[in-house]
Amino acid sequence: MSLYSFLMNYNCHKSDTARDAGLKEPDTIVIDRDIPYGNDRKYQILDVYRPKEYKGKLPVIVSVHGGGWVYGDKEVYKFYCMSLATYGFAVVNFSYRLAPRYKHPCAIEDTDSVFKWLLTNAVKYDIDTDRIFAVGDSAGAQCLALYVSILTDPTYAAKYPFKPDPAVKIKALGLNCGVYNTEGISTVRAMRDYIPRKNAAETLHDITVINFINDNYPPCYIMTSNGDFLRDEPKALIEQLEKHNIPYQYKEYGDEKHELLHVFHCDIKTEAAKEANTDEIDYFRSFC
Repeated sequence: MSLYSFLMNYNCHKSDTARDAGLKEPDTIVIDRDIPYGNDRKYQILDVYRPKEYKGKLPVIVSVHGGGWVYGDKEVYKFYCMSLATYGFAVVNFSYRLAPRYKHPCAIEDTDSVFKWLLTNAVKYDIDTDRIFAVGDSAGAQCLALYVSILTDPTYAAKYPFKPDPAVKIKALGLNCGVYNTEGISTVRAMRDYIPRKNAAETLHDITVINFINDNYPPCYIMTSNGDFLRDEPKALIEQLEKHNIPYQYKEYGDEKHELLHVFHCDIKTEAAKEANTDEIDYFRSFC
């Protein structure tokens, strides 16, 4: 493990444990845990959260966790994802294979496997496959955004060893505190553990989200915060969405008296997180 990966795991685990201290699983949702979606029982597992009181099929949100491509799993995101389920959505919260052991495109291949699992198991979990939404933050936003380019651009999809199911139709995305220009100087060091050494420059280009926005891309809710170290990342993304006439809504959270840091929306104890997550859910509801 590189120094970057070690420090990411140590520091993020410490801060995430403090963030979620004292939280309890809500008694208003049904939890199905540790469901395999692949052969790797450590990484390729998922949870499904659903509100207890619902009638008919549920719209669904698939969450792609962050962690700099080297850290995180569904347990780190369970309280955040459970909170989304309380809004009346089914939520799929999954782990995926991490760098440096598993290089690109393993995380995106696992994301594809989860959406295929969703289609296969939709009836069992009362999920409406005509109302699929997805959220991702930080590195998870990058993985999700690239996966959607695979879904919507056959030429770009041909770069990958797996084939997405054309029946996967995502109605809208939530891209939160994400990284969209992996060719930028600020992210190159972080990518060293994630991308294969062979053809590194070509791979950096191929995994840069802003290079592969297309006319078929779904609507996006894009959030950042005034204290996010990736605060400027949405600018180039928005330029590309506007170039291709893709609907979007953008909001930066925080003000002069309230500095909000990277992935602040996962700290569900706070009013800022509640506001941001409610805004994003309301955006999704506009497409239901």
